[in-house]
Amino acid sequence: MHASQGRSAGLGLALASAFAFGGSGVAAKPLIESGLDPLHVVWLRVAGAALVMLPVAWRHRALVRSRPVLLLGFGLLAVAGVQACYFAAISRIPVGVALLVEYLAPALVLGWVRFVQRRPVTRAAAVGVVLAVGGLACVVEVWSGLSFDAFGLLLALGAACCQVGYFVLSDQGSADAADGAEPPHPVGVIAYGLLIGAAVLTVVARPWGMDWSVLGGDTAMNGTDVPAWLLLVWIVLLATVIAYVTGVISVRLLSPAVAGVVACLEAVIATVLAWVLLGEHLAAPQLIGGALVLTGALIAQSFTPKAPSGPVASGPGGERTAAEGELPAGRAAS
Repeated sequence: MHASQGRSAGLGLALASAFAFGGSGVAAKPLIESGLDPLHVVWLRVAGAALVMLPVAWRHRALVRSRPVLLLGFGLLAVAGVQACYFAAISRIPVGVALLVEYLAPALVLGWVRFVQRRPVTRAAAVGVVLAVGGLACVVEVWSGLSFDAFGLLLALGAACCQVGYFVLSDQGSADAADGAEPPHPVGVIAYGLLIGAAVLTVVARPWGMDWSVLGGDTAMNGTDVPAWLLLVWIVLLATVIAYVTGVISVRLLSPAVAGVVACLEAVIATVLAWVLLGEHLAAPQLIGGALVLTGALIAQSFTPKAPSGPVASGPGGERTAAEGELPAGRAAS
C-alpha cells in the first residue's frame, strides 16, 4: 500500500474507532440508570466481546506461545486497565475531570516517542495535542465540577497511562515489520487481550452479584423504551469489537502519536450522541471545544516521524541506526 493511501485509510479507521468508542457511554447510561452497576456494564461489554472473538483467538492460538508478553500487556493495560481505572476514578471525581485526565494520553504518547523511543516529533504534533487537550477541557466543561481528590486524580492518570499502553502496544506490529520480523496479527492480539481483560474484570466487577433481570426488560433512552439486550449488543459489537479492531489497525497505519490525538474526538462524538439520543444539550463552550479538538486532530495527523540522526533504541538488547530503517512500513514519508 502506498504511504499516502495507508495514511488515508489509517485516518478513516481512527475516526471510525473514535465514533465506535464514543457511542459506548450513550448505550451504557440507560443500562446504568436501570439499575446495573457501572463495573457490571464494563464486564458485560468486555466479556461479551471476548465471546464474540473466541473463534479468532483459536485461529491465532500460536500467539500464546510466540507473543505471551504482548497479549498479557494488551489485556491488562488496553482492556482491563483503562476500564477499571476510569470507572474507579469517576466514583471519586467528576466525570469531566476524569475524562480530561484520561485524554492526556496523547501528550504522554508523544513523551514516549520523544524520550523512550528517542524519535523527534514535529511541532505540528505538539500543537495538535495542545489544541485537542484544551478543546477537550471545554467539551467536558472541566470548570463546572472540580473537586480535588488526590487518589481519584491518580486513578484517572492511571487510565491515561493504560491508554498509552494501548497505543504503544497496538504499534508493535509496525515495529516488528521494520525489523523484518513477522508482525503479530492485530485481530488476534485484540482477541486475546479481550479474553485476558475479561478474566481480570471478573475478579474486579464480581458479576455474580449483578441484577440479570435488567437485561430482560426495557430501558428508557430520552423517553423512548429500548430493549436492554439491544443496547448490550451495541456495546459489545460496535463499542468494543469494532472499536478495538479499527483502533489497533489505525495505529499501525498512522502512529501512536497521531492515532492518540485523533482518539480525542471520542469525547466530542460522545457529547454529540448524548445530545441527539439522550437529550443532553450542548452549551456554547462545548461547541467551541469540539471545534478545537477537531482542529487539533487534523493538525496532528500531518505528523510524520523524522529519520533520526543517530542510534535509535529498539528495546532491550540493542540499537538500530537510521540506515537500518527507522520508519516502519506503512508510515514512511511519501
